This record gives sequence, C-alpha cells and structure tokens, in this order.
Amino acid sequence: MALLDFSLPCKKTTANIAKERLQIIVAERRRGYKEPHYLPQLKRDLLAVISKYVQIDPAMLSLQLEKKDGDISILELNVTLPEMEESKK
Repeated sequence: MALLDFSLPCKKTTANIAKERLQIIVAERRRGYKEPHYLPQLKRDLLAVISKYVQIDPAMLSLQLEKKDGDISILELNVTLPEMEESKK
C-alpha cells in the first residue's frame, strides 16, 4: 500500500495547505521583524517624559528603528504635538 501512496499523487487537504501557508507567513515575519526587545519600553519611557510637558495621546508618538548597511541603526522618533492655544493679551 505504501508503494501505491508513493507513486500516486495524493490530494492535499485544506488543513495541510493552510498549515504550509501559515509556516511561510511566520518565516517571513521572523526574517523581517528584527525589532530589539527594548523598543516598546523605550517608547513608553519617551511617552512618559513628553507627557510631563505636553498632554499627548500615545498614538501620536511613533518610534521606528531602521538598519542600514548592516552596522548602522537609525532611530526615528515622530511626535505629533497638539496645537497650543495662544495666550490672551
């Protein structure tokens, strides 16, 4: 029976196809996702410091780490500050 299984192409079940696709997605994410473990904590700390001076929403802070040429890392911080009300004269 094993000889027949080897010679005849068997249909893949949808579960096997889904499993293979999921393995590909996970492998792609692992390869492309090389964010350091300290980056989320750094974002929280920066948000806490900025919040001492300006009231901002956490969604208004964007932190990204980009690697260039293998040994150069660029940390990009974008903060959208709320508009300040002009003081009355």
